[in-house]
Amino acid sequence: MTSERRIIGGHRFANEADFKAAERDLAKIEEIKKKIDLNDPKSIEGLYNDLQTGQIVFESVIGQEFDDEIYEAYVNFRDGKTVDNKVTTDKMARKGGSAGKGYKSDKGSKRNKNSRSNKDKIGKTISLEDFDEDMQEQILKELKKKERIRRYILIACGTLAIGCLTYFGVYEFMAARTEKDAQELASAIKEEESFVPPVSSEDDKYYAQLTETEEDVPEVLYKYEDLYNQNKSLIGWVKIADTVIDYPVMQTVNNEYYLDHNFNQEYDKNGSIFMDASCSVYPRSTNLIIYGHHMKSGKMFGSLQKYQNESYYKEHKYIQFDTIYEEGTYEVMFVFRDKVYSQEDVNFKYYEFIDANSEEEFNSYMDEMAAISYYDTGVVAQYGDQLLTLSTCDYQQSNGRFVVVARRVEE
Repeated sequence: MTSERRIIGGHRFANEADFKAAERDLAKIEEIKKKIDLNDPKSIEGLYNDLQTGQIVFESVIGQEFDDEIYEAYVNFRDGKTVDNKVTTDKMARKGGSAGKGYKSDKGSKRNKNSRSNKDKIGKTISLEDFDEDMQEQILKELKKKERIRRYILIACGTLAIGCLTYFGVYEFMAARTEKDAQELASAIKEEESFVPPVSSEDDKYYAQLTETEEDVPEVLYKYEDLYNQNKSLIGWVKIADTVIDYPVMQTVNNEYYLDHNFNQEYDKNGSIFMDASCSVYPRSTNLIIYGHHMKSGKMFGSLQKYQNESYYKEHKYIQFDTIYEEGTYEVMFVFRDKVYSQEDVNFKYYEFIDANSEEEFNSYMDEMAAISYYDTGVVAQYGDQLLTLSTCDYQQSNGRFVVVARRVEE
């Protein structure tokens, strides 16, 4: 068939496929006109909705023009205009003889939507009154639903923001209070002779567990007298020169209380530095284990992980730890990462090394720690030496711990 014969509605189609698509659209239009009264507003509205939802789809410019005519008729009926709404192929034919093009259904749909959008903008602003009562009710319900969702989101965001501000406010307050308390406690240390404290009563649950007779109670260093009288949980003081670590060390019958209480026995997220309940300063355990939180502010034992770098170790080799009965200086020996294991796990558990029952057991612990230490400090401990272990949380693994072990040296 020649191109001169491929003409429908004034459109000339360049190929057979486009022409067939136009024929199919024309047949579809004729079938629609047989079933629908195109002068009835309700019929036009129903047809318009079918076109909008894709229940009726055209393939060519013929269908495109019919779609546009239905849209115009719908808008006119909606706006209350009185016009001749008769839709015919003759009217389409009068549009002229432009070269026809093939229209796929998706392209036609996009063009229709763009065209209608532009016409709506040019014609007038759509208001709620432009729709029937059922549609208005649905629109209002949807608007109320969106408004409720918006309010819930605003309330949730506001609550979250207040919660975050409150948390950080409390955190900063406690960090500042901890720093202030530590400075005040440090200033309370005196530099004079020691004294002998009175024997604790049975009701004093914070008093260090000592021997039963008064004669065996060692003398508390005078420098810690005032602090000890304020809180009988005080068991010592730990300090690393040129660092923030300069804190009293507490001890109770369990390892829970000072996780979230300070020296003044107030609730405090920073907690306190405390000694393992199983350790004893008198008589002296082989290894004294001291715990402290790894605070993001750097307080407590938050700076302990700096020992991972050997250069930091070389500048901070010594740890000063005094019990309430005697002063002591310790030299760092091992630095390593480990974790808390389940009771059933058969692993070396540094936190269970408190007393060595034999030289063989002591040496075994030393070998285990040396094997996982970050670097060799050259410091060697012998059976009978007194050890100090500082431990804090490590967030690189689940139940992780960062550990520094030191050996007591002679003054």
